[in-house]
Amino acid sequence: MASLKDVEQVADDLSALVDQLRGEIKNNASFDKLVKLADEISEHADEAAGTFSTVNDALMNRLQELKGGSSSGSRSASGSARVKARS
Repeated sequence: MASLKDVEQVADDLSALVDQLRGEIKNNASFDKLVKLADEISEHADEAAGTFSTVNDALMNRLQELKGGSSSGSRSASGSARVKARS
């Protein structure tokens, strides 16, 4: 299972990519380079969202177990949609 430490690494990567994007803008980079950087940022942001969704699902399932409910492994609607979008 992904952890919040994983998200921290993704956030560090995102920060570095944003810094690169800013640097390229200041140095009159080509739109092709800017598009590639923006695409990388988007992929990392989606990875972070997926990790948050996974952690949230695990926590919610654990809460249901503690409450005496079933842990049928059902995913939240947003988590399922995100997984389908990344497929």
